[in-house]
Amino acid sequence: MSFARILGTGGYLPEKVLTNADLEKMVDTSDEWIRTRTGIEERHIAADGETACDLAEHAARRAIEAANLQTSDIDLIIVATTTPDRVFPSTACLLQKRLDIHGCAAFDVQAVCTGFVYALGIAEKFIKTDSCRNALVVGTETLSRVVDWTDRDTCVLFGDGAGAVVLGVDEKVGIRSTHLHADGQYDDLLTVPVGISQGFDLVKEGKAFVQMRGNEVFRMAVNTLGRICDETLAANNLEKTDIDWLIPHQANIRIISAMARKLGMSMERVVVTVQTHGNTSAASIPLALDCAVRDGRIKRGETLLMEGFGGGFTWGSVLLDY
Repeated sequence: MSFARILGTGGYLPEKVLTNADLEKMVDTSDEWIRTRTGIEERHIAADGETACDLAEHAARRAIEAANLQTSDIDLIIVATTTPDRVFPSTACLLQKRLDIHGCAAFDVQAVCTGFVYALGIAEKFIKTDSCRNALVVGTETLSRVVDWTDRDTCVLFGDGAGAVVLGVDEKVGIRSTHLHADGQYDDLLTVPVGISQGFDLVKEGKAFVQMRGNEVFRMAVNTLGRICDETLAANNLEKTDIDWLIPHQANIRIISAMARKLGMSMERVVVTVQTHGNTSAASIPLALDCAVRDGRIKRGETLLMEGFGGGFTWGSVLLDY
């Protein structure tokens, strides 16, 4: 039986850094307020003309190199993004062109902050059914393009970046299980309420921005992520103590801390990058994974729990042995 295992990771952040001190000059906020409420100290912002595909390419090449593969070895590309370069073709197809890869399936997944978890779940199914051997899975975002920089409640939260993994065939268990969910009845709590068929006038007016009812989103996230932890452990007959590392979506330090308490984990066993990355949506989990792999915290054979929650609402988890 074939299993899907992470062979290599990669990440990329734009050069421009926007600090809380910078934001103090832009809106009515303070460094203390942002840190206390979110844990964020700074975030990276894409340069003018720098796209989600640009960020994805850097992260993808680093992941492929870390996997000791060539781009020609990749036979599936899945990109999770909320901020694609174009309506079509997909950012995955644009990335495929950049990497000079031809013929394999390439498509985008849109599940907002849970996007990378969704994409990883899909790629695992391709590998387990012998439909591919080496899948490139990327989360990439330029959320700064849909942020209202005059709205102090949302502009302090988001940043840009990309993270990637190469998933390959292995005889040993890698991904143990994936759990994907959504409930569209909560669509108005966290949304950019415009598109091609709806609200397009707002796009033309430059008003296509994130809207969020923060308190309600916070409560839903904590409760829902708590349930997904229980579901994942039960599905694998594991105890909380069997998890070596929690790699959560990096939205808010208070949500992350609540999940650590739920699992009875010390924060030393939780990968936290929100302080320097902000919320990078679909990029946050692979960026955090890459940071912890490259600095030596996460080692081969350890058991990782990834979990995400995003607009939709969508939520999900991946349990894997690294």
